[in-house]
Amino acid sequence: MGLTLVYGVLGIGDFAHGDKMGWGMFLAFFVVSSEGANLGFAGGQFGSLSFGWGLVVGILVAMAGVAVISIALERLVFRRLRAAGGTFFVFAIASLGVSIGLRALIQLIWGPSNFRYTPGIHPAIEIFGGIKVKPDQFFIVGITLLAAVLLYWLLYRTRFGKAMRATADNPGLAEASGIDTNRIRYGTWLVGGLLAALAGVMLGLQAEVRFDAGFRLLLPLFAAVILGGIGNPWGALLGGLLVGVAQEVSTQWINTGLKPGIPFVIVIVVLLLRPRGLFGQVR
Repeated sequence: MGLTLVYGVLGIGDFAHGDKMGWGMFLAFFVVSSEGANLGFAGGQFGSLSFGWGLVVGILVAMAGVAVISIALERLVFRRLRAAGGTFFVFAIASLGVSIGLRALIQLIWGPSNFRYTPGIHPAIEIFGGIKVKPDQFFIVGITLLAAVLLYWLLYRTRFGKAMRATADNPGLAEASGIDTNRIRYGTWLVGGLLAALAGVMLGLQAEVRFDAGFRLLLPLFAAVILGGIGNPWGALLGGLLVGVAQEVSTQWINTGLKPGIPFVIVIVVLLLRPRGLFGQVR
């Protein structure tokens, strides 16, 4: 949702989105790790979940940190490129360079090792049909739905959201109507950074905390955006669900090592048959 929101409002394909997720993941890890314990953050556990209030603090720190990174990059990189008349291709290359730099900084600070928020084995519970689900996964689904509801409220129930949609539709007309488009750009990067950080922490909770985890998801992210309709946050949410299910179901017929190629197939098919995505673009 954050990736497609940035493209829909600013027209920028943010290839650094995955590594912003990585920063969110590691900022939360800092809070729940031994360094965070020394500061009094880590500790506690919520019922059958694998984590406690320490990770909640980590989520807030991660969201704030990645939001600051996103705004700083707008100020230092993208705003200057926009003033110089940069094209979509220029912004894409710049964001790819930013992506490499962010990933290198993670390696420099935390190294190339993989981590987990909470060590040990976390048992799953059995629900209907013999399906086993970890309690943390219920939490991830709940957070995803909450983020979607809050984003809907922001876009359609606030003046700022209406200004964002107006800027996405026609930036020149929006500015002529008195909308501060620079403030909207900063706000869009802020929201995109918050969502990227939240997604990164949920990914680390589900899998491992590794420096290239977000970058590895970059192709499925863009596949979800294209499938749902570029600029459509709700389409991106459903597109992500469809891409994820397609990848897992495909292992019934193909080798698991070929699973990462499924997003390529989805992107090609969607671009050939329905270039605007399954759900089109929302205004």
